[in-house]
Amino acid sequence: MSLLIAADGMVALAVGLAIALAAFGGAFGMAFSIAKAMDALAKQPEIDSKIRSMLIVGLVFIETAIIYALVIGILILVM
Repeated sequence: MSLLIAADGMVALAVGLAIALAAFGGAFGMAFSIAKAMDALAKQPEIDSKIRSMLIVGLVFIETAIIYALVIGILILVM
């Protein structure tokens, strides 16, 4: 009985760590891409709409990966 409780606790800890790592990686990726987009806008302000649309699409992909990590973590906890 106590081994089962300890295993559940370890699974919860692993899921929390995985979600935290995904969120940290996503935040780092978003910050890096925003910094590069601002740098590109400073160098070529005439193509701001193209840079902005590419930035939005990139940020959506990064956020989607973080949401997938959260959903998978919740599914692991439920099962």
